[in-house]
Amino acid sequence: MRTAPASITVFGTSAAVLVVETIAGRLMAPYVGISLETFTGIIGTMLAGIAVGAGVGGWLADRWDPRRMVGPAIVAGGALCWLSLPVISALGPLVGTGPVAIVTLTVASFFLPVAVLSAVSPMVAALRLDRLDHTGSVVGGLSAAGTFGALVGTFLTGFVLVAALPSRVVVLLVGAVLVVVGIAASWRLARSRPDVPTVAAVLVCLAVGQGAGTPCEQETAYYCVRVESDASDPSVRDLYLDRLRHASVDLDDPTALDIRYVRLLADVVDAQPPGPLDTLHVGGGGFTLPRYVQAERPGSTDRVVEIDGELVDIAEDELGLELGDGISVEVGDGRLVIDEQPTDSVDLVVGDAFGSQAVPWHLTTVEVVEEIDRALRPGGVYAMNVLDGGGSHFARAQIATLDAVFDHVAMVEPERGIPGSGTTNLVLVASDAPLAPLDVEAGDGRVVDGAELDAFVDGADRLTDDHAPVDQLLRR
Repeated sequence: MRTAPASITVFGTSAAVLVVETIAGRLMAPYVGISLETFTGIIGTMLAGIAVGAGVGGWLADRWDPRRMVGPAIVAGGALCWLSLPVISALGPLVGTGPVAIVTLTVASFFLPVAVLSAVSPMVAALRLDRLDHTGSVVGGLSAAGTFGALVGTFLTGFVLVAALPSRVVVLLVGAVLVVVGIAASWRLARSRPDVPTVAAVLVCLAVGQGAGTPCEQETAYYCVRVESDASDPSVRDLYLDRLRHASVDLDDPTALDIRYVRLLADVVDAQPPGPLDTLHVGGGGFTLPRYVQAERPGSTDRVVEIDGELVDIAEDELGLELGDGISVEVGDGRLVIDEQPTDSVDLVVGDAFGSQAVPWHLTTVEVVEEIDRALRPGGVYAMNVLDGGGSHFARAQIATLDAVFDHVAMVEPERGIPGSGTTNLVLVASDAPLAPLDVEAGDGRVVDGAELDAFVDGADRLTDDHAPVDQLLRR
């Protein structure tokens, strides 16, 4: 096998492996969420597949003619990519959440295609190693081609494909390219054509892959999005991001708040001094709270930072968001916008940004809280929505972090307390001035502050840019 075809083959299969690895997080998000644990499980499983595939591929290349195996391996890898889609659709709703669920779903969906594609490189190396005096250059050259292919696959997927195409379409296209290339390689290397059973098997894989369902109504670069109308009231629409309901919007009445944590944030708004407010919202979602502020505090300015520009478009098209007249949106990362916010420029900052169940770690640390404090006017308030439960390790650390910067901190927990299992929304409120009493509706929660809050925190470590293990604290 000549140098150029060998390098191109290894480049292409390595690129395909990284496309699959990069897209796996988006495909799995509706079922297991997006978190550090998700990507840890995906990367670890993919590396295991690469290792097993390389080992088995090398073993096979020493025992059978690689010319007859390279093409079929590429075809099989493409067909298995197609089969990963129905596997995710069938198994995803059943696996639950947590590290075991993440690894289980990844292994079932992606281990085989990654292993089969990774077996191609040692087969190609065996074809190139026809003499010993160029072993180093052959192995090094193929390793370089594979690494470069992996880089191209990663960058192409993350920067281009995810934004341009639905994730499942990407997988179908990758599988199709691999099947075509594999058939061509079989003819080129062994002068063999696919037999009838092989063609039938490949077509079945394609048909099953195309027919795999998806829970996404729309897919953005960050979320699997679904908007559902209330059967009893068409003006009410619920926004689902990945597997969680993030907002409920009444198109006719922006003050009708169906979700408990949104009502609690609205209580914080209502506790502020009378008159218009200048508010910075970190996280847009369904834009329920900015619409509420505009309705209850005419003349207010609500600047919303939302990382997902497509989600803003969905909110305008389906959730009644009208930009202008007080509400403005900046598409970008909340941390960067907070850092650029002028000093003493806002009355209220609302933190409501999530990746699955976790607040993005870089929005939890002392460093970002100090920037929020800088941006707030004297007496200004920071209100933060978090999810936690059980031992509340994340909530305790987040309160300790707020307490390191602000003079006054409070928490609103469910009326019956934080559940011992599962998660619940907790609203944290902080200010350098004494906090105004919150008029929390009966059943929505109770305010915890002072000595009771200190006892709850119980010496938890604060979060910093150097150490903010948010996902791990939630899992504990």
